Amino acid sequence: MTPRDVPLGGPRAMTVRRTLPQRERSLIGAWCFLDHYGPDDVADTGGMTVAPHPHTGLQTVSWLFTGEVEHRDSAGHHAVVRPGELNLMTAGHGISHSEVSPASVRTLHGAQLWVALPADARDGAPRFDHYAPPAVQGEGWTARVFLGSLLGSTSPVPTATPLLGAELVLTAGTEVHLDVDASYEHGVLVDTGVVSLGEVEVEEHELAYLPPGSQRLSVDAHEDARVLLLGGPPFGEPIVMWWNFVGRSHEEVVAFREDWMAQLEAGAYADGRFGVPTGNTLAPIPAPALPNARLRERR
Repeated sequence: MTPRDVPLGGPRAMTVRRTLPQRERSLIGAWCFLDHYGPDDVADTGGMTVAPHPHTGLQTVSWLFTGEVEHRDSAGHHAVVRPGELNLMTAGHGISHSEVSPASVRTLHGAQLWVALPADARDGAPRFDHYAPPAVQGEGWTARVFLGSLLGSTSPVPTATPLLGAELVLTAGTEVHLDVDASYEHGVLVDTGVVSLGEVEVEEHELAYLPPGSQRLSVDAHEDARVLLLGGPPFGEPIVMWWNFVGRSHEEVVAFREDWMAQLEAGAYADGRFGVPTGNTLAPIPAPALPNARLRERR
């Protein structure tokens, strides 16, 4: 799957490459959204300034390769996203947050991913988890497992459904064989370089999909490469995803939008379902207009 360019936070904001969702595939396990950006020269792009915006029914996974991003959310969390460290925000019933790259940052390069929450967890309380996974190394490769288990490394961060998330860095000519859960479907996003997955060649910025059924996944680096490996069992629940919300019906998403816009009435930014981020100084982002047609379920 090849990406499409999307402005992040508005038409004058930095551009990201979006590889999930796509027409042919909406989810890989519970992974429902994948943005990939950089390396961007902040002097040219202006960096990341995403003002407060709402989420519900999902988790955001921030993973950086280069740079820093300051996170503030309405559950009271203030954190700095750094390379090689997981920041996972669980929206649950509702949260709002902002993401801003500090003035000291010269280059931004990373990925922003979403995880859909299942029915029994999607209305829970918001939370925030941070984890710096240790490097796992072999001949010609280094891995950092930020969610789930791989290569003998297990992340302690809890997830509502079984998930796998890992960064793999390989030198040219290296082939690594990974023992994986056969019940999982997997996605491999190539950040840099070109790799082969069996007989399938995947180029820079492309996302490859592998269905369940295999207990081994082999990654062969044609040149120095870095990839993100994502996985999980098929989600099994239809979702309705629009703007920053993951719901179960058109009507539910419409209600989420109304709740957010109610907090922005009369030019104010009042407390409500999605709260107000701690220490926020930015004007919140209004929700766009809904499409004329009913929002469709994704599976």
